[in-house]
Amino acid sequence: MDYSALPKVELHLHLDCSVSYPVARQLKPGLSAQVFEEEFIAPPKCKDLADFLKRAVKGFELLQSRKALRLATLDLLGTLQAEKVIYAEIRFAPLLHTQQGLSPEAVVETVLEALKEGQQEKGIHTGLILCTLRRFGEAQSMETARLAARYHGQGVVGFDIAGDEANFELAPHISAFQYVHEKGIPATAHAGEARGPESVRESMKYLHLSRMGHGVRITEDPRLMDEVRAAGLHLEICPTSNIQTDIYPAMPDHAVHQLLQEGFPLSINTDGRTLVNVSLSEEYRRIGNAFHWSPDQYRVTLDAAIDAAFTTETIKTGLRRQIREAWGDGS
Repeated sequence: MDYSALPKVELHLHLDCSVSYPVARQLKPGLSAQVFEEEFIAPPKCKDLADFLKRAVKGFELLQSRKALRLATLDLLGTLQAEKVIYAEIRFAPLLHTQQGLSPEAVVETVLEALKEGQQEKGIHTGLILCTLRRFGEAQSMETARLAARYHGQGVVGFDIAGDEANFELAPHISAFQYVHEKGIPATAHAGEARGPESVRESMKYLHLSRMGHGVRITEDPRLMDEVRAAGLHLEICPTSNIQTDIYPAMPDHAVHQLLQEGFPLSINTDGRTLVNVSLSEEYRRIGNAFHWSPDQYRVTLDAAIDAAFTTETIKTGLRRQIREAWGDGS
């Protein structure tokens, strides 16, 4: 099956982990393909999440100007269009992009302007999720939360926490999530990736989540699986990334098939197209090779992604129609 020719939805996609070689070379003339591969792309197997995240640094280091942010955003939208992604939520941590004098507001506005321009050009619906990071303090998380509130309704659709969950506590970030909750901004959070079930349970308790990034470690705790199912929490699953961070040895060992069979609402995502070195179509192909999914099984994940998307019902209705026409109605 040619997955690249079928419409798809992606909810978990980091901008700074998706800087393509042509964009990187435009911003850093003389950058060789070999150096790009060594510095921007994580190897197929990292020691752990912290080791994996070391490779993410080069991406945000490059994106420190309006020009760079605009180029990277438009280029990513072109990549999405080329493999028929019809809706994407792109996320990044704006405070990482202020190292050369841009204000956080200028960072967010630049990406929003590029998304608006690219949407009109390429016919893709998008939303922007602002991330705080585990290593940030409470003040930085609150600053990011206030940015999300300021630009909510102008293209910012949600709030997230990313980074090294194994080595940094959640406590400094709880007030920021409470703030966005009170402002009516939906939230997701990276959890159940580098740490086990306790991280998922803690995030569910304190962060007012409707979705969770990764969350795959719930399979280690049957009681927690029941809690997640009862909460209707959507799991943004990034299979290849989870193999790179050594949660699983290989795709046939991944929990995505078990979770789908057991009825958990989930979506398939790349995490970061450059860092992980994968397209969404390739994720689908690898899942198909490992688990022999039928078109109906992919469609279930696409329907779940649309249901969980931080967008309007009007847009969701249009997305569902496109998915149904291309993938079948599941009957």
